[in-house]
Amino acid sequence: MARIDRLHTESPFFGSRKLAVVLSTPEAPVNRKRVQRLMRVMGLEALYCRPKTTVTGRDHKVYLYLLRNVRITRPNQVWSADITYASMPSGFMYLAATIDWFSRFVVSWRLSNTLDGSFCQEMRDESLGRGTPEVFNTDQGVPFTARAWTSRLAGAGADVAVSMGDKGRCLDNIFVERRWRSVKYEYAYPCGPATVSELEHGLRDYFGFYNERRIHQSLDYRTPAEVHRPENRRPLER
Repeated sequence: MARIDRLHTESPFFGSRKLAVVLSTPEAPVNRKRVQRLMRVMGLEALYCRPKTTVTGRDHKVYLYLLRNVRITRPNQVWSADITYASMPSGFMYLAATIDWFSRFVVSWRLSNTLDGSFCQEMRDESLGRGTPEVFNTDQGVPFTARAWTSRLAGAGADVAVSMGDKGRCLDNIFVERRWRSVKYEYAYPCGPATVSELEHGLRDYFGFYNERRIHQSLDYRTPAEVHRPENRRPLER
């Protein structure tokens, strides 16, 4: 599963057939059905890298995608939330995060060993305690279409417009997807946390580094915190 996770992060367009070929060796062939089974357990599908959260509940309202052709020009204009799979030697955890699209700032994050939705709601509440976006974008996964998620946004002080990407459209939440790649290649893969406690402490350190000290070329070599916080902001050179 850890090898599948790494390969899927590198090449999210590889399906089970190609993954089985890449994973196989003459001494240890890998059956495609085994890869398919493990991908189902992990919630992975070809073309986009995310846990299996895009199945909408039957009684859940699905909102329109509001960001097509919208120019992102300022912090807190658009936030996105998403969930990814974090592999460990003895299993895996789900990692959710809220990202500000303009500044790339990680507003909040949470870990969980289940997809019951409560950890996403805790993350949402912590995020809203730190600011209010104009638009909050997610995929159509059950944790994000549930009324417990959307009703809190509708009542978040100023009105927050709820946006949901179309099924199978990885580009609808591309900024969060890129952050998952950074998290995995810059922390999870090289450090290989062995326990949940180690993973949680490591992610806390990494996101602190990512927000406060990791410069981005797209931000004119400034950190997300410098761009996100008004007192540190200066005009971007586009």
